[in-house]
Amino acid sequence: MDTERNKAVVRELDELSNGSGDLGRLDALCTPDMVNHALAPNMPTGIEGTRQFLLRARRDQHPARWVESHIVAEGDLVVQFGVREHEWPGGTFRGFDVPSGTYRRDVAFAYRLVDGRISERWAVRDDLAMLLQLGALKPPPR
Repeated sequence: MDTERNKAVVRELDELSNGSGDLGRLDALCTPDMVNHALAPNMPTGIEGTRQFLLRARRDQHPARWVESHIVAEGDLVVQFGVREHEWPGGTFRGFDVPSGTYRRDVAFAYRLVDGRISERWAVRDDLAMLLQLGALKPPPR
């Protein structure tokens, strides 16, 4: 239970989520039966669902980056939170037709590690901010 090592594992997974790094490292960073609570219900279970998500996100073409990031760890629990900026390619998101564009939103990712590998992942994102910034929703009149 080395908190600095656990934070480094989360940072490396974050690089993969941002579109850089070697996706082949996913097997070293995560347990095979990893539970990614942030994936859509139709995604495969285990590490394969996370692998498919990272491939589909096409971060090389639709980058994401931290504007502000903080990583806090205690034992085998790690939380990363801050503000992320994304390039949305356009398309359907949670039932809304969302035009392409750049947006920023607050996010928090929580991880549980086992023997230095990610075994669970959660995501809390301000999706409403995304929909408003990209014009998929109009703010209510004042």
